[in-house]
Amino acid sequence: MDGVKVVLSYSGGLDTSVCLKWFREQGAEPYALYLDLGQGESAQDVEAKALRIGAAGAFVRDAREEFAAEYIAPAIKANALYGGKYPLFTALGRPLIAKKLVEAAREVGATHIAHGSTGKGNDQVRFDVTTASIAPDLKVVAPVRDWNMSRPEEIEYAKRHGIPVPVTKESPYSVDANLWGRSIEAGPLEDPDHEPAEDVFELTTAPEAAPDEPEYVEISFEEGLPTALNGEELELAELIGALNAQAGAHGVGRIDMIEDRLVGIKSREIYEAPAALTIIQAHRELESLTLTKDVLRFKAQVEQRYAELTYDGLWFTPLKSALDAFVEETQKTVTGTVRLKLYKGSSTVAGRSAPRALYNKELATYDPNSTFDESAAAGFITLWGLPARQWAAVNGGQTVPH
Repeated sequence: MDGVKVVLSYSGGLDTSVCLKWFREQGAEPYALYLDLGQGESAQDVEAKALRIGAAGAFVRDAREEFAAEYIAPAIKANALYGGKYPLFTALGRPLIAKKLVEAAREVGATHIAHGSTGKGNDQVRFDVTTASIAPDLKVVAPVRDWNMSRPEEIEYAKRHGIPVPVTKESPYSVDANLWGRSIEAGPLEDPDHEPAEDVFELTTAPEAAPDEPEYVEISFEEGLPTALNGEELELAELIGALNAQAGAHGVGRIDMIEDRLVGIKSREIYEAPAALTIIQAHRELESLTLTKDVLRFKAQVEQRYAELTYDGLWFTPLKSALDAFVEETQKTVTGTVRLKLYKGSSTVAGRSAPRALYNKELATYDPNSTFDESAAAGFITLWGLPARQWAAVNGGQTVPH
């Protein structure tokens, strides 16, 4: 790679720090791109570290607002949960990082971009496919995937080259975080029968140690997006940060799941996503109040496919754009407020209201003054049950084999 200009997605962690040094050893001219997606790191420290290790230059950019508005927001509207549990925070961040890698490559005239993904993970697919979708002329390099170095070997490499990394053999966790959540994997967590120790978690209090009194939180939505927390209007990124702290303090947001990776293996994943889980829970509840039955049923199918596309690295694809258009159309009436009760690791819906709610108390009540015409029910049931009666008449009533 003599003289090749390459822009590396740089996090400051073990994999990408080792990659940066490795590129220098190969004679390449590496540039580091650090994107602030709300992971809480000091951007200045990461930039200094990259330059110290050998980067020819470092791009440090704040993308929190863009991440919230263009990636998290549509995922909220789609109730995007992979496997019904994982709110896709890492998967949502990767297409944005890849997009910014391409922009940085254009700035410095690089012919290659690079990432620190392994050959077993999903991120390699997300980076590579996104780049192919928006900049097919650029080549993608993945040193960690290519050299097949084990994690302990990477730690030794880092020590040998004086690279400071926050991972040790005693604390071997691999952590990824952004505004929407935090993932923890590797080490003892690879055993699916191993209960995570408390040192794994940062965003959430242990439910046993959470406050003994419940706390109520109100999330207000306008056309499918949260706009206010407890009556205070906030930008989406701010609201997520505040709710992460509030729900996390009550132990809400822990996920322990066996996940089907895109590459075909099952993995054990530990996630923390207090704001993501509570917002999606509230959003779904508000939709149940404001959308018709057939829209809700069809949207549930769309949501599953939407989550799969996001997980599989197909964010910038025609099908994803088409699903976005459908989801956006469904959100025009999803405005209102949902009240949640936070207590000892659980979030429970305590109330919901909407100016365009389809719920009608006068129809639903069992009060004698109900406006529902019960006399129409018998005729309705006769027609509804007609196919069942016709089947029974033709087949002698034998609908279930003995």
